Amino acid sequence: MTYRLCCLTSALALIAGMAHADAFNRISSFPTHLNIGEGDQNVETSAEIIAATDDGMTLVYTDSPLGVIGRIDITDPANPAPLGNVNVGGEPTSVGIVGKIAFVGVNTSESYTDPSGRLAVLDVESGDELASCELPGQPDSIAVAKDGSFVAVAIENERDEDLGDGRTGQLPAGALSLVQITDGIADCDTLINVDMTDLAEVSPEDPEPEFVDINSGGDIIVTMQENNHMVVVGRDGAIKNHFSAGTVDLDGIDATDERGALLFAESQSALPREPDAVKWIDDAHFSTANEGDMDGGTRGWTIFNADGTIVYDSGTSFEYAIVQAGHYPDKRSDSKGVEPESIETATFNDTPMVFVGAERASMVGVYDVSDLANPTLMQLLPSGIGPEGYVAIPSRNLLVSANEVDLIEDGGVRSHVMIFEYSDADASYPMITSAGADDLIGWGALSGLAAVDDNTLVAVNDSFYSYQPTIFTIDVSQTPAQITEATPVTRGGYPAQKLDMEGIASDGDDGFWVASEGRIDRMVPHAIYHVAANGEIDAEIGLPNALLGVQKRFGFEGITVVGDTLWMAVQREWEDDANGMVKLVAYNLETEEWGAVLYPLETPETGWMGLSEIVARDDYVYLLERDNQIGANAAVKQITRVSLDQMVPAPLGGELPVVTKEFVRDLIPNLTATGGYVLDKVEGLTFTPNGTAYVVTDNDGVDDHSGETMFFALEGLDD
Repeated sequence: MTYRLCCLTSALALIAGMAHADAFNRISSFPTHLNIGEGDQNVETSAEIIAATDDGMTLVYTDSPLGVIGRIDITDPANPAPLGNVNVGGEPTSVGIVGKIAFVGVNTSESYTDPSGRLAVLDVESGDELASCELPGQPDSIAVAKDGSFVAVAIENERDEDLGDGRTGQLPAGALSLVQITDGIADCDTLINVDMTDLAEVSPEDPEPEFVDINSGGDIIVTMQENNHMVVVGRDGAIKNHFSAGTVDLDGIDATDERGALLFAESQSALPREPDAVKWIDDAHFSTANEGDMDGGTRGWTIFNADGTIVYDSGTSFEYAIVQAGHYPDKRSDSKGVEPESIETATFNDTPMVFVGAERASMVGVYDVSDLANPTLMQLLPSGIGPEGYVAIPSRNLLVSANEVDLIEDGGVRSHVMIFEYSDADASYPMITSAGADDLIGWGALSGLAAVDDNTLVAVNDSFYSYQPTIFTIDVSQTPAQITEATPVTRGGYPAQKLDMEGIASDGDDGFWVASEGRIDRMVPHAIYHVAANGEIDAEIGLPNALLGVQKRFGFEGITVVGDTLWMAVQREWEDDANGMVKLVAYNLETEEWGAVLYPLETPETGWMGLSEIVARDDYVYLLERDNQIGANAAVKQITRVSLDQMVPAPLGGELPVVTKEFVRDLIPNLTATGGYVLDKVEGLTFTPNGTAYVVTDNDGVDDHSGETMFFALEGLDD
């Protein structure tokens, strides 16, 4: 029994062969709070819209929470350095650059009904303001002509979503402002406003221009997202063409929020595209990211001809590729899916490319658009949380993403700018995918791992997918590793409930032992289950009173088999454990006796320490020990081992022996090998019979997480 979706196209198999020469790979990540310098860095920062100086050596991004533009030195792109922030006296919304002069849209509005803004002109190196042009309203997007002759500003005058049922039809109306550039400086006296009312079928009296771009001939393309409309404007301000962005019918999508399952079997019809970002591909064609707002969002992207005809629409193919990479955001699934929001276009090595940013999935799709009617998805790149803006620097073979989400208040990862390099190298991501499987397999939140043979592993997902507990079969003979099958874990033929599967081990036959971590507050018990090869639970082992009386939330995080004994690693201290000591619990399948030993944890400087996995190999049990920290705060992500001759369980309720652990491997170098920040949840470890170890991280179901899953092999751990 597997989750199925029929009628998949051959495009869904593209990621299976994604490792190839000439690829983008992330080479560095820059946390934006470093630009604060010696000030308090424990405040929210955000990288949103980003641009580069003409020489490609300096990045400039807007930071709305701080009211600044941030600058980054990328002379060495593998080691970006902070150049500090520049206060712009309002909310920066967009930035464009000519040479080393930045043109910044600044929102100074006092209210939705009294919008205002300005165009600030800044010297990137010194931060000095060279000019300031008052704008007729709230600026959203900025584009600079390729010849540096003028700048276009989308004056959105966005609606108040708390009024009028959040609909458009709230004045004052938006417009398009054009300002000439003389000697590199905006000439404010040349500002003209292009009236965009009475064009769209949706709220013609209230256009809300969202995004602008300018082609080499000086034509401006404008998206009016909420109005589901596109406008082509000449450099003189004359409207050359306008048309509806149209609608799309979608089949085979997941359109239900917080169901705890990835089920792509629903449909939505006549969805307005409601495009957000737009970029010209050439002087006659442009691409849009169809994020949606009021009524739409088609989960994909589109190529238009300037005459309004559609050349290509991705339909569900972009979203399906993201599903297969494990980045589908189930908790925000109802209307926008992966939420394509950003678009960048550029030519690398004579190949015209479109880069599509999926905000909710935190991924970047790289498309070869040599054939505009049949784009080819070349790669999917991992980004930080909430990619908002991109800039391509073909002269340096670089692509840069600005990721706006900063989880400082929740102790999570910070906002980042990430740099990717295009080179003669294999793609390093994704490391694991379900592309190439016979059916569409959605996956995420991988926890426990176990080996079946030298080429086959199994993994389980945790309680994030509470209505879809699954055992995934993984072929590790391929690169990237391929999920080939998803077997639902069932009771009586229905998806099993009240499970939080955190560990899995082979029973030596065709079935598995699964450790489930309990949640007392949710009536989820700590327990051990035997699962048959078809996924059906055919036996349950509940905890004895000696453990139930001292239980806490953080329970079994791994399970392994040593002879007739099951060994489970408890993640954190329970009520009767001394600080820094956690139980390794034993259950003898023959005698049904329980016992335990104590394992000494490292002492964390920040947060807490715990165990994530246990696996027996030869004369040892190996364990994953980690702190709960992420990014620069992460200090301990390691593999240790304990000799089996110490694994002699004492009866529960009495004094337990303390084992001696041996350090085996620091995993932080592996976790930073792809240029990203250190992920917090290293969850799965196993050995194949030939001695190769595999490690996997848990992506939390892409909930306040970038969705990135790292899956890698380690050699020589048992030497």
